[in-house]
Amino acid sequence: MRLLRRISTRQLIALTATIIAVAAGATAIAMAASNGGPKPDPKPLPVAVHDALTAPELKGVSARIQFTNHLIDSSSVQGKDPILTGASGRLWASNDGHLRLELQGSGNGGATSDTQVLADRKQVTVYDSGTNTVYRADLPAGDDATDQTKSDGPPSLAQVRKAISRAMEHANLSGATPSDVAGQPAYTVRITPKHDGGLLGAAEVAWDAIHGSPLRAAIYASGDSSPVIELKVTDISYGPVSSSVFDVTPPADAKVTNLSPASHGGADHKGEAPVTGLNAVQQQTSFQITAPQTLAGLPKNEVRLIQTGNDAGALVTYGQGLGGIAVLEQPADAKSATSAGGDQGQLQLPKVRINGVQGDELDTALGTLLRFQRGGVQYTVVGSVPPAAAEAAARDL
Repeated sequence: MRLLRRISTRQLIALTATIIAVAAGATAIAMAASNGGPKPDPKPLPVAVHDALTAPELKGVSARIQFTNHLIDSSSVQGKDPILTGASGRLWASNDGHLRLELQGSGNGGATSDTQVLADRKQVTVYDSGTNTVYRADLPAGDDATDQTKSDGPPSLAQVRKAISRAMEHANLSGATPSDVAGQPAYTVRITPKHDGGLLGAAEVAWDAIHGSPLRAAIYASGDSSPVIELKVTDISYGPVSSSVFDVTPPADAKVTNLSPASHGGADHKGEAPVTGLNAVQQQTSFQITAPQTLAGLPKNEVRLIQTGNDAGALVTYGQGLGGIAVLEQPADAKSATSAGGDQGQLQLPKVRINGVQGDELDTALGTLLRFQRGGVQYTVVGSVPPAAAEAAARDL
């Protein structure tokens, strides 16, 4: 959670969008090529998913892609940042776990701003040429259980049916709809929240009907027929990819930001039970926790200790599901960024007044994030709710 205190607003948005892009792109390794074949024959969803999971693996893939990002209103973004505004680009992946995602946006006067995303099984690196900044994050290491699962092979059809049944307890899943994505026969599934989904309307995933890998991933805001975030393949070929494709080195003078959590002396905290409850958490924080019984009409759900090195904070949640609101409370310091004005001119956020204190508000199609400081405490209010709801919650604190 130290990252939430020191990362700028633009970095937070860029990291979120990049994670979505990497998650969708990393699975493209098994994409198939065809000459614009027809839509596939209809199949029950469990069968289509099982066929995808048992499809033969390819050695590599090269593709042209289109990344769409309408999370933030265009009036809030200056210039053409590929991650913030969307862009076309290319993707390469190999069966040894390497991925390269290249997005290119045109700026003022015809200038270009490139974003390179490089990933292997150990680390993700993002280079933003517009700001000459490198962001690095370590990926979780595998364990024996994961390796054993891989050696056991893909799940059976019965296991797939069981997993889908569990998923349908929380979400509505369409059938495997025969589709045509980038000229490839594909199946598309639409997923909608069964309970309160906040501003999230739906998600869609399309995968190759022959070789099983995703060709498109999209997220929709409630009431919107166009995707808010979408990564889709527009052209594709497959086969081995030269290792030199992944040898991309940022300039030596680039600013490097490490987004990985700091190590705490190598101690393993997996077995420790979380500290919850207002009284228990209050005993370990240096500030008075603000946790009213209700916030913006939502009942208090949980108070949880957030430990970040030498500092201790509190995460207080209200309501249930995606329609809930979370409040992160941490000691403020001189380095805490409460304004996006230092985000190198890329983002202009509205200022809001919270009980006489100025704060910054990030309004997106899927939710709102609001930050302000008061009495030596930094408050971050976030939820898949409209700005008015987030502001009401902040004023109740």
